[in-house]
Amino acid sequence: MRKTMRALLMVAAALAAVVLPASAAQAAEGYDRCPDGHYCMFSGLDGTGDMIALTASTPDLAALGMDDRAKSDWNRTGSTIYLWSDANYTGCTAVTSAGPTGKGNFFPTYRDFFSSVGIGGPGGLSCGTPPGEDG
Repeated sequence: MRKTMRALLMVAAALAAVVLPASAAQAAEGYDRCPDGHYCMFSGLDGTGDMIALTASTPDLAALGMDDRAKSDWNRTGSTIYLWSDANYTGCTAVTSAGPTGKGNFFPTYRDFFSSVGIGGPGGLSCGTPPGEDG
């Protein structure tokens, strides 16, 4: 009987160990993965996919595996973000504002388009708003 009781206790302990992690807090998902004070780019829409989190300007997103891959972003900095079409802050720029409007999906024309990020100014020649995408 002691062996049976010991075996049952061991099984109960093993089950408790399996159940406990499931009750732990859920890991952040989507946009919520972006830490406060960072500018984040995501390879998927709505903050999904791979993510990079920046605190400084980045001249070449290829070094971080995000060159021409971003589809959404969230600006959690206090600065305007300038997204450059080409590496080393060349080509045209689009802007992501700080604050509540600085989160969302890129216009379809600008998905998988950006190659460098400037935190703060100056920007360059505007890439403009694609025709039919001004809403």
